[in-house]
Amino acid sequence: MDAELERALKQLREQASTHVGRWSSRTPIRTALYHLSRGRIDKRPRYTLGELPRLNSPWQDTDSGRYFRWRCRQANLHGDEAFVVEYIVCPHCAIGWVDRPYTDERYQRHGLAAAGFRALRAEHPKVRAWYAASGHMPDSKAFWAAVGAGIPGGYASQELCLHVAHDGGLLPGWAVKRPSRR
Repeated sequence: MDAELERALKQLREQASTHVGRWSSRTPIRTALYHLSRGRIDKRPRYTLGELPRLNSPWQDTDSGRYFRWRCRQANLHGDEAFVVEYIVCPHCAIGWVDRPYTDERYQRHGLAAAGFRALRAEHPKVRAWYAASGHMPDSKAFWAAVGAGIPGGYASQELCLHVAHDGGLLPGWAVKRPSRR
């Protein structure tokens, strides 16, 4: 790896908590309509990862494009997506989950994931434990051991709490409690 790329990666790691652009498509009216109708009226915009905006910042924090209330933390290097992870924090349980971390092959093993996770933990100091929302792939055990060392929860695979599973749109329809009609 050339020295220029190494310097750019070092700078990107250092900017993980200080140079973060933020964007949200959530509007108070759409969110209120969703909550008041208990999810029956859902007029929230649905973006895919490819449709999310590319902000003019080294790191960006946007809607996830998959689930309601989930966020997507992304590192950009030379106009390319270098690292991305989706995350959510439950304010009721004080637990955070990360899901689907991905680092471009050119930038793997250079600390981008560790810097991104460290920045998320710093932004949410009241979170008492961090977990991975989906199961770990067999070949990723070393990665999760490295980024989870010394972290409460250690990014172990853990099911979502009911607050996040219901509000984040992850529970099947039959598992969502509906008010009884009497």
